[in-house]
Amino acid sequence: MRTAVLALADSRFPGGGHAHSGGVEEAITSGIVSSVDSLREFLRGRLGVAGSLQAVFAAAATHAASRGVTTGHWKRLDTELDARTPSAAQRESSRAQGGGTLRAGRSAWPSPALERLASARPRPHHPLVLGALAAAGGSAPRESAHAAAYLAVSGPSSGGVRLLGLDPMAVNAAVAALEPDIARTADEAARWAGADPAAFPTPGGPALDLLAEEHDRHHHEEGRLFAS
Repeated sequence: MRTAVLALADSRFPGGGHAHSGGVEEAITSGIVSSVDSLREFLRGRLGVAGSLQAVFAAAATHAASRGVTTGHWKRLDTELDARTPSAAQRESSRAQGGGTLRAGRSAWPSPALERLASARPRPHHPLVLGALAAAGGSAPRESAHAAAYLAVSGPSSGGVRLLGLDPMAVNAAVAALEPDIARTADEAARWAGADPAAFPTPGGPALDLLAEEHDRHHHEEGRLFAS
C-alpha cells in the first residue's frame, strides 16, 4: 500500500478526523454502546452503511482523479454523495473533514485533480478528497476504498476509548477482527469506481442518521467532546 494512503488513514494526519466520533458519542449517551462488545457491533454496523458508502466514493474519486476528469464530474460526484447522505449533520461532518483534509493534503500531494475538486466544491465531501489525494500519491481505487472503510471504524473506535475508558487493547482487537469485512467492503467499492455515479449503491442507516441529528442538537445545546 502506498505511503499516501497509509498517511491518510493515520489518526495523526492533520485533517481534523480526531474531532469526530462517527456517532459513537451519541450512541454512548443513548446507552447503545457501553462495552467493547457493543462497540464492536456498532462498528460492524457502521462499516456496512457509512463505510460502504464512503469506500465507493473514495474509489470513484481515485478513478476520476487518475483520468483527469472535468470540474463538472467532480460536482456530480459531490452531488451524488450529498443525495445519499440524508442527515444534514452527517453532510456537515463529511464536509468539515473534507475541508480539513484538503488543506493538509494540498501541501503533501498537490495535483491538478485536487484543484479541480476544490474548484467544484470549496468544501468537498471527505471521501472525494481522500480518493483524489490517494490518486495523487499513486494509489489505486481499491487502496483508497480500503482506507475509507478503515477510517469508518477506526475513528469511532477511538471515541469509545476516550469516552468510556475502554481497554485500548481490547478495542484495537475488535477493529482488527473487522479486517475481512473491511477488505470485502474495499473489493466491492472498487468494482464501482468507473461506473456512472447515479448508479452507485445507496446503503441506508436510519439509526446513524438519527444519532447524528441528536448529537448535533446536543452539541449546540449542551456541548459535546466531539463535533459529530
